[in-house]
Amino acid sequence: MIQEERIRKLVSKYGTPFYGFDADVLSKRVNYLKASLPKNVELCYAAKANSFILKLLENKVTHFEICSPGEFHICKKLQISNQQIVLSGVYKNKEDIEEIFRAKEELPIMTIESFEQYKLIQELADIYQRNVSVLLRLTSGNQFGLDKDVLKDILVRCRSSRLHVLGIQYFSGTQKHSQKRVLKELDLLEEFLAELKEMDFVPELLEYGPGFPVDYFSSMKFEENEHLQFFSESIKRFGNLKIVLELGRSIAASCGFYVTQVVDTKTNRNQNYALVDGGIHHLVYYGQGMAMKQPPFRFLNQKDQPEENWNVCGALCTINDILMKQVRLPKPQIGDLFVFENTGAYCPTEGMSLFLTRDLPAVVIVNEKEELMVRDHTSVVLLNAPKLK
Repeated sequence: MIQEERIRKLVSKYGTPFYGFDADVLSKRVNYLKASLPKNVELCYAAKANSFILKLLENKVTHFEICSPGEFHICKKLQISNQQIVLSGVYKNKEDIEEIFRAKEELPIMTIESFEQYKLIQELADIYQRNVSVLLRLTSGNQFGLDKDVLKDILVRCRSSRLHVLGIQYFSGTQKHSQKRVLKELDLLEEFLAELKEMDFVPELLEYGPGFPVDYFSSMKFEENEHLQFFSESIKRFGNLKIVLELGRSIAASCGFYVTQVVDTKTNRNQNYALVDGGIHHLVYYGQGMAMKQPPFRFLNQKDQPEENWNVCGALCTINDILMKQVRLPKPQIGDLFVFENTGAYCPTEGMSLFLTRDLPAVVIVNEKEELMVRDHTSVVLLNAPKLK
């Protein structure tokens, strides 16, 4: 945890609001997950959770799950090899995929999520005379992936093509703390792999999204060591099959902190309000629901004051911009700081950051000895303003 003195120095240097991502915490987190899982398990980081930490993970995970052209171009900007990329996504645009085929670099692994995607990748493989490794995504009952029969049909078609099927991809959601749910999914996959074996197909790998949960509000009946032990035992059924776990939130959440400062205070109808320069356009806690749950935070105040109930609200012109309700605090003063913890996943990428045309927060990567600002406070005026003649 970054200490108060250092946070104040970061605020003095970079201003507020800002995201901080701790490289040391991230490294320890990945090492913990690897040590807790079987040796045939590899990690794939979902870039959508936080693209600012991709380079920090380059030598720590086997793959990156990339779900958009923008994420792919970020990887290229960071000089991340296609060998580490699994190019996923429910929509693949022909121009974007063709650009990848035209490049001289080795092709990334590509997922196939529909019959149209199969035809697209097959067509480009033939045009450019290039072999490509693919994963066939099995649907979990939504708009993603392939129905079993369609997947089997594509599998047969790939046998006489330039498409090499590495294995199966399956992802059904996040925050899966129910062991019954996980067992049900693993049973489904075991049965389906048995069906594919009857077709003389044995996968080289299974990419699975286990949805390891993050207990943001200390409200889950969840003990992570026990859950990882349970999961490790449960996947023994797959023998020596390489298991690639797609993780975003579980890897990234704990490395992040978000700092915002008090800019005003008031009391309206006997309710105390502390207004900060950040808001809900920067903070995304899964399951928070209009501040009905209290996220992990630290309050760095300048003066000792008696504690009272305070509502902490952001800078947006909407009554929905509530970060915390009725939280016990010493009376906030202008310039006091709130440090929200566990903000490493989705906060910088999923928030409604263009709402009300407020600047994007700065982003700072820190470790024990130094820090580096990787994005300054950034205006979005040009993004929200019409282009005039």
